[in-house]
Amino acid sequence: MIDILIDKKQDNKIIAVIENGKLIEIYEDNFNSKHKRNEGNIYAGIIKDIIPGMQAAFIDIGTEKNSFIHVKDVIPQVDEKIQEIKEPKIKDVVKLNQKLLVQVQKDSNDKKGARTTTHIKLTGKYIILLPQTTIVTISQKIENEAERQRLLNIVKNNLPQNTGCIIRTSAEKEKEEVLINEIKNLNKQWEEIYNKFKKINNQSQLLYSSPNIVEKIIIDLPNEKINSIITNNKKDFEEIKEVINKRNAQNIKINFEEKENLIKKYDLESQIEKTKQRKVWLNCGGFITIDYTEALVAIDVNSGKYTGKTSLEDTIYKVNYEATIEIAKQLRLRDIGGIIIIDYIDMKTQENKEKIENLLKEVLKQDRAKTQVEGFTKLNLMELTRKHICAHNS
Repeated sequence: MIDILIDKKQDNKIIAVIENGKLIEIYEDNFNSKHKRNEGNIYAGIIKDIIPGMQAAFIDIGTEKNSFIHVKDVIPQVDEKIQEIKEPKIKDVVKLNQKLLVQVQKDSNDKKGARTTTHIKLTGKYIILLPQTTIVTISQKIENEAERQRLLNIVKNNLPQNTGCIIRTSAEKEKEEVLINEIKNLNKQWEEIYNKFKKINNQSQLLYSSPNIVEKIIIDLPNEKINSIITNNKKDFEEIKEVINKRNAQNIKINFEEKENLIKKYDLESQIEKTKQRKVWLNCGGFITIDYTEALVAIDVNSGKYTGKTSLEDTIYKVNYEATIEIAKQLRLRDIGGIIIIDYIDMKTQENKEKIENLLKEVLKQDRAKTQVEGFTKLNLMELTRKHICAHNS
């Protein structure tokens, strides 16, 4: 069972997700950060500059920095597996001072404004609604073919015209009426957003705020898996009660522990400290190192103190095996997103490489973030991508 702790101090808030006493996810909101979390928010924006050489434009969405949008995020969304996209010129797609409905894909940082798209997504517990497209896809984690077909039939028969969706893993074995009801609610939400957009004159405006971290966790996880939410802040307590009612998650217990240091009380200090360390030790005596760069995250696997008792290949496989399990844990725990490169200890047999790749795919199924394992490159580096859950205001 999972417990969620919300520990609020004067200048920050820590949200810790605990499963059977072990920290599995942690997020921090720093109230002094100059970068506010806007990812998922939907805005009416105004085109302020067009850059033909970059096939992009800059949009005023009302934040400190103008946001960035590429031409591929302006043109209608199509299924790339079926239809090849030919990019038009950006100046033929948008005009200066044009009003545009956009959603923040990636938050701003010290160097760049937010990345935005016109391909809107509204996320529910079972369905992600894709207005203004007809693409319908289903989570690859749902493997039973009969169940996949059942879900596809339900959504295709109940989606509004010119609307697509992504069927989430949590939809597996869910009742038809529950799925239909969510489609209706998400579509109603979309209509409200779009009607607001149509009424706005040429000015930037926030139209929709994405769910906060705790609400996202409640949306993403099955209700029966969450045991309790514990907070030391009265305002958070009241807001969580509203979310639980809205999401029909009344089975989740809410506890208000006023003035308590929840991180200390539930003995999480050492676990949190380990998430900040570059080196992570494995049980066998090997270790991994995690290094962040602007372009990607590099993870190196080392044998360390482990020498093994059989052949060199078996020793290497044992370290890589343990490293794979730990890497999946750390990706989720640290909410690492973007391109990730893993430098495993070189394995000689193709069989062992395939075992490690399959293991990585299997352990990543526990992660509620979208991951894509691309496999080993010609340089024997494992390549994968992960969509982070939340922007970090730190």
